[in-house]
Order: sequence, then C-alpha cells, then structure tokens
Amino acid sequence: MSIFSSDKLKGKTIAIIATDGFEQSELDEPKKYLEGEGAETHVISLKSGSIKGWDGPSKDWGSKVDVDKVIGDAKPADYDALVLPGGQMNPDILRMDKDVVAFIREFARSNKVIAAICHGPWTLIEADAVRGKRVTSWPSLQTDLRNAGAHWEDSEVVCDHGLITSRKPQDIPAFNKKIVEEMLEPQHGGNS
Repeated sequence: MSIFSSDKLKGKTIAIIATDGFEQSELDEPKKYLEGEGAETHVISLKSGSIKGWDGPSKDWGSKVDVDKVIGDAKPADYDALVLPGGQMNPDILRMDKDVVAFIREFARSNKVIAAICHGPWTLIEADAVRGKRVTSWPSLQTDLRNAGAHWEDSEVVCDHGLITSRKPQDIPAFNKKIVEEMLEPQHGGNS
C-alpha cells in the first residue's frame, strides 16, 4: 500500500462492464481509483483479449484494456459493485446484448452499488433499472431516462439508494468518491 492508497475496499470485487468504444477516462480513472482503495476490479466484456477505448479529448481511438472475463462467464453474485463507463459507442453496443442486460438487471435487484457515467445509463434503461430513481447522465440521454421513468437532474453526481450516476469525464473525481462512500454503507455490504 502506498501513501496514496488505502485498504477501505479490501476484500471487495468490482465488475466493470465495457466493450470497444468506451470513454477512456471513464474506465481507466475509476478502475485505478478503486484499486487504490484496495478493491479488485474485473473488466468484463463481450469478447476475450482486450478492448479499445475512445479518447474523447483527442477524438480518436485510445488505449487497449485487458479483459478479465467475458460476460457469459460472469455472475453478479461474485461482485460487490458494478461500474458502467460511458462513451457513445460502448453502451449502445452493450444494451443490445442479452447477457449484459440480464447481468445488469440481476445486479440491480441485489441492492449493491451500481455506478454509471455519461452514456452508461443507456444500459440501465434496457435493464429497467432506472424507473422511479433520481439520475443524471450526458445531457442527450435525459429524454431517454425520463421516458424510462427516471427523474433526471443536471448534477455532478446523483445517488439514489446505491445507484450512482454522473454526467461526463470532468465529474469523475466526485463519481469515484461516491462509489467508495456508498460501498462502505451497511445497506450495500459495507462494514461500517
């Protein structure tokens, strides 16, 4: 453990579901932050090997990230939290995959923390996991979310009973802190 990390999330395992076209910073930064807090993270995707990010600021393809598991081999019961990065391409592809939707739907029923940023909530809509919930997202999703029964607001981070949402890469610091905070709450499996 370095002076810049802790063991607050030691013993916790976090699923990060993504595919090609994820927003680079929205996967890389939460993954690094959560691992720095002691969590183990697993990148789960539609294929084995690696997936390639989209680097929004450069408007070009970003770096590859290794895949730890394919969605068909992942079980929601094995994870303490779920992170859904954005990027426009990534969630649009994921929301069309029945195994991804089933994983998210089952996870939403488990009372564990789910964190989605930017376009990530598109997959939550498909899994019917936003009805009656307060959420935020990239602004272009607000009508989709409202039509799915959510209460959309324009805020840096919104948390509703363990469902954490943020709007964009600039919100990542608040998003990351809220994930840790919620994971430490007793109702979401925390020890405090």
